[in-house]
Amino acid sequence: MAEVEINAVSKAFGKTQAVSDLSLTIGDGEFVALLGPTGAGKTTALRLVAGLEQPDTGSIRIDGRDVTGDAPADRDVAFVFQQYSLYPHLTVFENMAFALRAPTRRVPEADIRAKVQEVARLLHIETKLDNKATQLSGGQMQRVAIGRALVRSPSIYLMDEPLSSLDAKLRGELRIELKRIQVDLGATILYVTHDQTEAMTMASRIGVIEGGRLMQIGSPREIYENPINAHVAARLGQPTINLLPATLFGGAPAGAETVGARTEHLAIARGGGDVSATVKRVEHLGDQSHLHLDLAGRPVVTLADPEAGFGAGDVVSLRLNKPLFFDARGWRVAA
Repeated sequence: MAEVEINAVSKAFGKTQAVSDLSLTIGDGEFVALLGPTGAGKTTALRLVAGLEQPDTGSIRIDGRDVTGDAPADRDVAFVFQQYSLYPHLTVFENMAFALRAPTRRVPEADIRAKVQEVARLLHIETKLDNKATQLSGGQMQRVAIGRALVRSPSIYLMDEPLSSLDAKLRGELRIELKRIQVDLGATILYVTHDQTEAMTMASRIGVIEGGRLMQIGSPREIYENPINAHVAARLGQPTINLLPATLFGGAPAGAETVGARTEHLAIARGGGDVSATVKRVEHLGDQSHLHLDLAGRPVVTLADPEAGFGAGDVVSLRLNKPLFFDARGWRVAA
């Protein structure tokens, strides 16, 4: 594995600025996730590292070597795409071995077989090696696509939302498997996703990206607890943070225009709080409930114990507990 440095990289497509002045270092053996909505520049950043796109400005170094002008084949990277991109007429074994059989690699056949079988065991598909790709389920095909990259042992793995086309159960299973394999191999991974759960559960650091710009990077806990602005705050947390006028509550610091209230910042009771709200709807989720409230004409969503027995039409009291504050431009204001 190797350290990867992205230095002040920008890329535009016509009048659209896809990536702006992106600087990011992925440490040797680190799992970094770029989190953002569709069109934020995540995939373009990945393609720039892979060499599938050339930057307009800036440079990229892998293992200390400037690879900015190198072809993808010369960068020692492995790319896992959102879709499986398998060869349907080949077996699982042949799909995984394909890159190792390239003329430029000249890997002995015995080494290829040993490597493919080792990775197949890691991914729990060792019994499927003789199956054609068309005989596999969606989850198994994605494991093969990941395995095809893992057999390469490259400097860095680049992963473009590889789990997004799977159902929720399979995504959960493969998140665990992928993180386990990354730790076992000491792999360096740059992973892009719009799914906050993937970023929070797998990455050692998360970079929140918006409009081609890296807004903030840090550990999942740092990003969640100390977002630099309202946009970053809204990317993490379920349900989404409530952004409300500071005038609805007392005690806001100077310069604060908006209160950011996550579920842990809101104490809810039948009475005795700072403000009153009306329950509009209750979503029962088993061990907890989502309460949809109306607070002075503004929607608020928070969690409650199902045993509390709140129902539509109930009037409840809310009290703030160490919320976040933001100024008129959305930047964080110290409490």
